[in-house]
Amino acid sequence: MAFDFQVTIDSSAPHELADWWAEALGWQVEPQDEAFIRRMVDTGAASEDDTTRHRGALVWKAGAGLTSPDPGRPRVLFQHVPEAKTVKNRVHLDVRVGAERQEAEVARLTKLGATELWRASQGPYAWVTLADPEGNEFCVT
Repeated sequence: MAFDFQVTIDSSAPHELADWWAEALGWQVEPQDEAFIRRMVDTGAASEDDTTRHRGALVWKAGAGLTSPDPGRPRVLFQHVPEAKTVKNRVHLDVRVGAERQEAEVARLTKLGATELWRASQGPYAWVTLADPEGNEFCVT
């Protein structure tokens, strides 16, 4: 039996981090239905404290999702947590661009706000470990 899944990343600013990763990956931040959110608040199913404004729109404070333009890839959800990241990730994303595009992609991502942490290789494989604006490590391979 096969299961569908999503990757969830804890974040202190999920909407901003979702915007950053959408730009980094060329994916799209999922739109949130402001009328639906307003109805949920108006009927008491949610409270104003469950919402925030991002880029002028009413959104759920709890998080923001990304979808790939290619069907079949997992959804990525950025979920609000109160604490900051303090230690190395136990799970990380690999952005796979190929050896011929690796340096250009590292340069593009650092220009967007990523921080280069280290470089490593094993046999014929080389990767660059970066951190996103909240410090989550990911590799460019």
